[in-house]
Amino acid sequence: PSSPMLPPSFSIYHPLPPSNMLSSRLSLLSRRVRLAPSRFMSASPEVVPDAPASAHAQLPYVAPLREMNFVLNEVHNAPEHYQKLGFEDCTPDFLDAINSECAKFAQEQIAPLYSSGDAEGCTYQPNTDVTTPAGYKEAYKNFSEGGWNGLTVPEEWGGQGMPLSMGVVKSEIIGAANWSWAMYPGLSMGAMNTLLLHADDQQKQTYLTKLASGEWSGTMCLTEPHCGTDLGQVATRAEPNGDGSYAVTGTKVYISGGEHDLAENIVHIVLARLPGAPAGTKGISLFLVPKYVPGEDGELNEESTKAKNVTCVGIETKMGIKSSATCVMGFENSKGWLIGEENDGLEQMFTFMNTARLGTAMQGVCHMERAYQGALPWAVDRASMRSLSGKKYPDDVADKIIVHPDVRKNLLTIKALCEGGRSMIYDAALKADGMIADDEAAREKCEEELGLHTPTLKAFLTELGVEATSLGMQVYGGAGYIKDYGMEQIMRDARISTLYEGTTGVQALDLIGRKILLDKGKELSKQVKLQISEAARIGTSQTARNHGLLGHSVEIGKLSAQWATTAARVTMGAASDRDIVGTASTDYLMFSGYLSCGYQWLKMMEAAGKALDADPNMQEADRAFYESKLETGRFYFDRLLPKAYMHRDLCLKNPKSIMSMSLEGWDLATTLPSDSGNAYAGHKAE
Repeated sequence: PSSPMLPPSFSIYHPLPPSNMLSSRLSLLSRRVRLAPSRFMSASPEVVPDAPASAHAQLPYVAPLREMNFVLNEVHNAPEHYQKLGFEDCTPDFLDAINSECAKFAQEQIAPLYSSGDAEGCTYQPNTDVTTPAGYKEAYKNFSEGGWNGLTVPEEWGGQGMPLSMGVVKSEIIGAANWSWAMYPGLSMGAMNTLLLHADDQQKQTYLTKLASGEWSGTMCLTEPHCGTDLGQVATRAEPNGDGSYAVTGTKVYISGGEHDLAENIVHIVLARLPGAPAGTKGISLFLVPKYVPGEDGELNEESTKAKNVTCVGIETKMGIKSSATCVMGFENSKGWLIGEENDGLEQMFTFMNTARLGTAMQGVCHMERAYQGALPWAVDRASMRSLSGKKYPDDVADKIIVHPDVRKNLLTIKALCEGGRSMIYDAALKADGMIADDEAAREKCEEELGLHTPTLKAFLTELGVEATSLGMQVYGGAGYIKDYGMEQIMRDARISTLYEGTTGVQALDLIGRKILLDKGKELSKQVKLQISEAARIGTSQTARNHGLLGHSVEIGKLSAQWATTAARVTMGAASDRDIVGTASTDYLMFSGYLSCGYQWLKMMEAAGKALDADPNMQEADRAFYESKLETGRFYFDRLLPKAYMHRDLCLKNPKSIMSMSLEGWDLATTLPSDSGNAYAGHKAE
């Protein structure tokens, strides 16, 4: 919308290029990498039926391609990275063409199903089938026929052979358009990565190829009714059948995409115990258990589909992501096959879990983007009261709310966190490209480096994703709480992100416990040195002098050093009171997150400043884009990075105020009458 008070910082995204232009570019580029254009575009896609009417608003979604290209090409120099890995055709034009076509699909086919899918939800059928909302099946068919499921799977296993990081970018576009729908192919991606790294060739030929084509989908089955995070309690068992297969028996809960009508088969990646396995996590093995067992030729047939090998016992009724089927899965002598070595399942599953956690971190960014795109048009259109500094719309009865400081602060907070979070994830995704290296030592190095960042990415970005969706609702005032305007769905969908794939508290313990203390700070030390070095380089550059980046560089350098010293102080405190690790962990993670986001903003500001200096005569729209980066970065350093200091200081507080209260002090029966309906009435501490 046009507004005299809308500065460049609050950008409305550029529209997509014409479809025929994208088709021509893809056709040209596909010949260079031996890919058929139809692998990305269905010549005659199945028509997605109109979404059913509902009380929900249909908020529009436009993929922020200009933002994404800026981070990929100008901040992280992805094309050069891809050249070093041997992906010679991954030029900026090629990346833009792929992402643009993905955006076209997302905007036209799955974004329109976002609100209607929430209203309809999934349906559990008497025969244990699960049906997804109207339009989901047709959209998935078109997605699969377009080759998107196998974008990053090697060509020898039926994929497109693109770098893993391109799949992460794809997941942002699809996820922001419709997170619930995106979970179905998202879980398949984790299953494919697990099979790619740990399965034998026969398993890959039978299952990985079908997952890559989208004919079959995948899940991961970890959680059981009695254990979630503590996988050492897994009780599902696997008994040898004597023919190389196993009979898997147990119950798994909260299984996303465990049953649905999108694909003809579902491949479950399952944690279970073999007879005589050691107790705890050292006795867990990983199994491949299909919904339908294929025939000897690897295909489904009439005989193999007569009865399900795995049964969905029911689906959950949830606060959000309602069109993603969250299932209770029953395994009753279900036929499966061991993946990799016995009792090595947890290490193998970490491949899936790291993929899932990076994907969940992206969920935070997706909901930030959705919240921003929903709130900004309202702020520049809604009129209420007058500006404190005088009328800005003198011909109207009131000024647009975009002129009010608190509204602008809310919008800039969402924008700064979203763009900083995107850069954090893309940086990690480019590192993750090394996970599929042929050299085992290179893979291990990649996993160690990525392991330091994964807990922060997952927990920090999802926590702030929830905060951003709340701020987006706040921009609307009371209207944001009403379904008619669509903002409340974003917040409901976002809330799960801090819970699944390890809660924020669990991620925090993983960061400070496993990734720093047990590692003796080696990876942390490497990252600290890198950030200090980069901050010094940027701070002493001509770009810094031209655009006032010296102070920000010094601050990032100092905070990076304190990142290490704070961990050391927590470690010393733990020598006398181990509870300090637990009481410090979440604050340490949030300190890490605000610092890491600030580091990314420093790099984005440098890239924007370089672009402005390189072309003083650039088009006005481009100038506004780069200037908005500098303005938003200044806002981050001024208003958001100070939170890092608060969390740093809280890390070092004495655990006593958290840990000293006796259990009797928590008993609600001591403050509520016993007949009040209090669930804890009569409870006595042991």
